[in-house]
This record gives sequence, structure tokens and C-alpha cells, in this order.
Amino acid sequence: MKRPGVLPTIIAVFCAMLIALIIYGVSSTGADTSLDSAVRSGKRPQAPGATVALPKLDGTGTLSIGALRGKVVVLNFWASWCDPCKAEAPVLQNAQRRLERSGDGTVLGVTYKDFAAESRRFEREVGVTYPSLRDDKLKLAPKYGTTKLPETFVIDREGKIVAISRGQLDQKFLDSALDKALGGPAA
Repeated sequence: MKRPGVLPTIIAVFCAMLIALIIYGVSSTGADTSLDSAVRSGKRPQAPGATVALPKLDGTGTLSIGALRGKVVVLNFWASWCDPCKAEAPVLQNAQRRLERSGDGTVLGVTYKDFAAESRRFEREVGVTYPSLRDDKLKLAPKYGTTKLPETFVIDREGKIVAISRGQLDQKFLDSALDKALGGPAA
């Protein structure tokens, strides 16, 4: 005698498992917040992508974050089409003056999905004097979980992240983050 309910039951269970797997996959592909969690809990995670060399926006070669080891780096992902990026530019320029004056580091801009000519025009318009790199092929930004702009990562002399701002930063945040980065290694 034939058992009519076995095959449809197996197919239904298989379909339910497949749907559950798809739902799990979709729900777990949000922004990478592992760096954020570590910094929030007081840790200083190693800045990713130290060896990723990107072309300088001014066309004078390439640069990697690793080449700046021993210096404090304010890594800022931006684009010319980003209004909050334009609004925070004076804050970043203040940080550059502070770091340049003391010789302790630099702000390092990284353009995100932007045309080089538009990026250079943006820098002229807002008076940027710090170096910027081009990440039009997204070799660096994904390593930081960057998906929206602007995003800023303050990196200490040891190459560790001490503060993260996902969104437009303000002077108070950046001054505090720089004080932390300049203060030395984490306790």
C-alpha cells in the first residue's frame, strides 16, 4: 500500500528550511558593526586595511594607512555629493591644523564612489589641505563597514581605532577622540 503523505511532507519541510535559511541570510547582512562594538566596549581594535594602497587624489602616487604608522590618523570617508561631508569639512580642517602644528599626525580623506574631478573641486571649495585618497573601487571602505557617508575613524599611533563616528561629526567629538588617540596606548 502506498503512503500518500510522505513525499509532500518532505518537500514542505525542505521548503520551510530553505525559506528559513534565506531569511537568516538576508537579516544578517547589515552593516558590519564589529569595530563599533569593540570601540564601544573600550577596546582598541586594529585598524583594518593597513596594507591597502590607494591612489592619492592629487595624482602623486599611492598611500596606505600602514605608511602612517606612528602617527595619529583621522580617517574620513567622504564624497563630493554628500552634504554632511561638506558641513563637517571645517571640523576636519581644524583637526588637520592641530595635528600638523604638533607633528602628531594627519587627517586622511578617502573618497567613496566619487569622480576624481568632482572630489578635487569639493576640496578646493571647502579649503581642504589634508591628503585624500581615491577608493572608487571600494578596496578600503568595506573593511570598515562603511556604507553611508560621512564616516570617520580615529586611529592612534599604534594603528588602533579609538573612536568612530558614523555620520556627520562635530568639534566636541573629534577633539575628545584626538585627546584619546594622542594620550597613548589603552590601559
